[in-house]
Amino acid sequence: MRARLKDVAARAGVATNTASTILNRRSNSWASKETAARVFKAAEELGYKPSRAALGLRLGSFKTVGLVIPDLHNPVYTTFADLLEQRMRDNGYDLILEHSRTDVKYEKHCLDSIIDRQIDAVTYFVSDLNSHLDFLKRAAKTSTHVVALTGPSTEPFPFDAVEMDFSSGITAAVEHLLDLGHERFAFLCALAKGQEAGDRPNVFNQMLKERGIPESQNSFIPCAHDLLSARNTFGEFLDGFSGPKPTALIAMNDLTAIGAMRAASERGIRVPEDLSVIGVDNIPLGRFLPRQLSTIAQPLEELADATAELMLYRLNNDEEDSKPQSRKFKAKLLIKETTARLG
Repeated sequence: MRARLKDVAARAGVATNTASTILNRRSNSWASKETAARVFKAAEELGYKPSRAALGLRLGSFKTVGLVIPDLHNPVYTTFADLLEQRMRDNGYDLILEHSRTDVKYEKHCLDSIIDRQIDAVTYFVSDLNSHLDFLKRAAKTSTHVVALTGPSTEPFPFDAVEMDFSSGITAAVEHLLDLGHERFAFLCALAKGQEAGDRPNVFNQMLKERGIPESQNSFIPCAHDLLSARNTFGEFLDGFSGPKPTALIAMNDLTAIGAMRAASERGIRVPEDLSVIGVDNIPLGRFLPRQLSTIAQPLEELADATAELMLYRLNNDEEDSKPQSRKFKAKLLIKETTARLG
């Protein structure tokens, strides 16, 4: 049975409120050094620790922040979580994690759940802003600090944001593949359960159209985030494709790129001789494949630094009315071993 405050007080021979004052090191404690030592010794012998919840309510801080990630199996998110945890720990904060399982509906549950916990701030990856509006309104009412990891927005985000812009990296990837002579493209787009593709197909079609590639030579393929879905989805696409197959593939994360490469290999399609492949994220696994995966890299160290900086600024300042801040980053194409000149 867990030791209670009154158990410590009884062993030390003091009143319960005296034990509480001593253990919480309140400045108004009148106890002698001998009495305080007796109370701390009793607490140690019983294995008693003050309630973190009660201490947090009294001090106005739980010294804990929350992070919601979409996919525990994707190294880019777990690496980010590890980096952020280190930075917050160095500043005296613990990090708790929620896993939304790349499911928009369950993501809402995770956001509602984490805001009800004993936390001072929360950060999360924005998948669909419209579905998060109720959460953001709740956060504002409860004065929970929010730092969102999101893409560029034409309208200011209502809270602090770390913005990751992939457009320059994707443009560089398309230009690189065009320079290698590719004219038939496929985009493998990982979507969360319940998430719509939105304008992504039109963006890719327009990007290639401006570079002389007609829509008929550009295939947009939605899949789930996991390796198996990417492998099966891309395999079914290849099996059902009539006419000359795409020779260039951009997958919207490295895991789906790896799944697609497996599907290609199972059909005798060589990477990069027959199919050039570029992923997104620059996960460490990509460097240890038979061919190092060309990828569009996120600066994870810098993203974690910026997220921690914004969180700590809000946690250490009482400027409730200050405007939301943002930190902006751009992705960068890293050409490795999975792209090659056509023919």
